[in-house]
Amino acid sequence: MAGHNTSRNSSCDPILAPHLISLYFVVLIGGLVGVISILFLLVKMNSRSVTTMAVINLVVIHSVFLLTVPFRLIYLIKETWTFGLPFCKFVSAMLHIHMYLTFLFYVVILVTRYLIFFKRRDKVEFYRKLHAVAASAGMWALVIVIVVPVVVSRYGSHEEYNEKHCFKFHKELAHVHVKVINYMIVTFVIAIAVILLVFQILIIMFMVQKLHHSLLSHQEFWAQLKNLFFIGIILVCFLPYQFFRIYYLNVVTHPNACNSNVAFYNEIFLSVTAISCYDLLLFVFGGSHWFKQKIIDLWNCVLCR
Repeated sequence: MAGHNTSRNSSCDPILAPHLISLYFVVLIGGLVGVISILFLLVKMNSRSVTTMAVINLVVIHSVFLLTVPFRLIYLIKETWTFGLPFCKFVSAMLHIHMYLTFLFYVVILVTRYLIFFKRRDKVEFYRKLHAVAASAGMWALVIVIVVPVVVSRYGSHEEYNEKHCFKFHKELAHVHVKVINYMIVTFVIAIAVILLVFQILIIMFMVQKLHHSLLSHQEFWAQLKNLFFIGIILVCFLPYQFFRIYYLNVVTHPNACNSNVAFYNEIFLSVTAISCYDLLLFVFGGSHWFKQKIIDLWNCVLCR
């Protein structure tokens, strides 16, 4: 009987470390390179632009998140959390905060560019630099004063947890109000992502029909092409986690479910959201002359066929 239980526990407790150490190490390196690279580009950008302010805020949220990644790596390597349960909750919650704030800034950037396209405007910007700074400061004040304390104080507060083992707070989902909030967030994110994707497809189709061969000579097309970076990150990094979350919420508290196994896959999908730190690097490459020339060469090759 003891052997049977050991076998069952082993099969229900997949090893996270080999998968996550590599992923978070790649995220840390790529994220730092992206943050450093975008700083040189921001110097040349219009500081009153709504898009510029959103990108600056992306730099901030990525930087704060990247500061917590080494602690995750230390835990995965040592397999023991030595920094206390409160800090564990903060580091764990930071991955969620990073994901949703990044998604929020993507929405701001995409909606701003959609307004530029549909209203035929060159740009959308604040009246003064002070207004741009005030808008960002107000948002961060809201996050720091309200969102972070509430999340950290309530995150993992309904059950007892081992201080030596971090990032395992799935027992919270046994509470109905926690599940309801999670369902609401998942539904909202998926709905917004689908709406943005539909708008982007319609805009690209309209531009292709209208401009056709001269498509690559229009600056607006390149702006819409950059939009595809953000749409692509949402589809690749965020939506898989959101869709799996629906399944996860249904089975993680089931008495006959192999909870550790399901939690393992949830942790994998959640960790993939951290790859969004590469968006700054893609943004830099997307504005380079080399990248544009490669796209032009590819388009000309397609037309020749």
